[in-house]
Amino acid sequence: MTEKSEDFNQAPPRTTAQIHSSFPSAGFLRRLAAMVYDLLVAVAILMLASGIAMLLPAILNRVGTIELTESFTAADWLNQTPLYGIYLLTVLGLFFGWFWWRSGQTIGMRAWRLKVQQRNGQRLTKKQAAIRVLTCALGLGNLWVLVDFKNRRAWHDYAAGTELVTLSKEANQLYYWKEL
Repeated sequence: MTEKSEDFNQAPPRTTAQIHSSFPSAGFLRRLAAMVYDLLVAVAILMLASGIAMLLPAILNRVGTIELTESFTAADWLNQTPLYGIYLLTVLGLFFGWFWWRSGQTIGMRAWRLKVQQRNGQRLTKKQAAIRVLTCALGLGNLWVLVDFKNRRAWHDYAAGTELVTLSKEANQLYYWKEL
């Protein structure tokens, strides 16, 4: 055979997205383990967000808009409105959505070699990340994996058109999927 005919018979190079689309769907226990890792990070982020939120009543007290006392603290003021809970949920949604959109992995997902992606292996769009955040039911959507034996996809995966896959050790070494 000539050199040209050997090149012709070789398979064309595969893109990262094509390689990632062939990884297996993640099972429930691996998802749960990643959620435990991410819960620790989420608690730290909520503590930071709460500390920042405590500045608002302190400022309002300083300018005389509200009056804080020993029996009515800044925490009491924040807890009397549902806006504080909405604020904390928004912070969590932005945290998870950004990681899912940017790299397909949160810190816990990276530790357990999981990646969320489109069904064709491409990175999530901002819309898909937002849909995933809004439909994940704070992680309860993952329980559907226990019933969906064939596809092993959660509610939010179906809603957003995504899948959670288990990466190989080599594929997990990459952090940002530049070409995806």
